[in-house]
Amino acid sequence: MIGGGLLCLAAGIALCRFPDLLSRMHATAKPQVLGLLLILTGCALRLRDPVDVTTLVLIAVFQLATAPVAAHLVARAAYRTGRFRADLLIVDELADTRTAR
Repeated sequence: MIGGGLLCLAAGIALCRFPDLLSRMHATAKPQVLGLLLILTGCALRLRDPVDVTTLVLIAVFQLATAPVAAHLVARAAYRTGRFRADLLIVDELADTRTAR
């Protein structure tokens, strides 16, 4: 649980410290999900009731299903509206679609 809390804390610090939207999204989506999974695992080990563990597993599945999709959609919207720093991109795989519009 401490490891999960530290990962969530690192995600919060990165949200405040990173320079642009895409970096912030990457820094918050990855460790936040892993931190939550570690916290849920700690809670499941502590509770051990089948109903509680089932609920925690459902929370983990929904988090794994929704967090990457939401981060991807927000990143695509930011890219389409031009609210990102192009100088920080190493490879721009969407450059062809952006110039075509």
